[in-house]
Formats: sequence, structure tokens, C-alpha cells
Amino acid sequence: MAANKNGSNRMQVPEAKAAMDKFKTEVASELGVNLKEGYNGDLTSKEAGSIGGEMVRQMIAKQESQMK
Repeated sequence: MAANKNGSNRMQVPEAKAAMDKFKTEVASELGVNLKEGYNGDLTSKEAGSIGGEMVRQMIAKQESQMK
């Protein structure tokens, strides 16, 4: 996701939202973090950060493998 002019995070391609949500759920499951549908404000910062960090690691690894 890229920040738009007012600084909020928005999908540049709205159709990608479902795929990103599915990816986030898969990563959370791999890490043993239970995500619910909708609001997940009860997650600790560590849990939320681990999900986002792992998503980035996997996206970078996929991009690097495609560049070979």
C-alpha cells in the first residue's frame, strides 16, 4: 500500500484488497495469530507487527525470485 496525498494508507488498486486480506490471513495463520473477520484491535503490537513484517519479507522474497 502506498500513502496518498493526505497521508492515509489506501490501496492503489482497489481490486487487490481481497487478495491482500487473504494473504494477511494466511500469514497470520502461519504465525499462529488468530485474526477475526473485521476489527482486530485486541492484537498486541508484537502480533500485528509480526504479521506485517512477515508479509513484507514474503513479498520481497517473491519479487527477488522473479528478478532472477
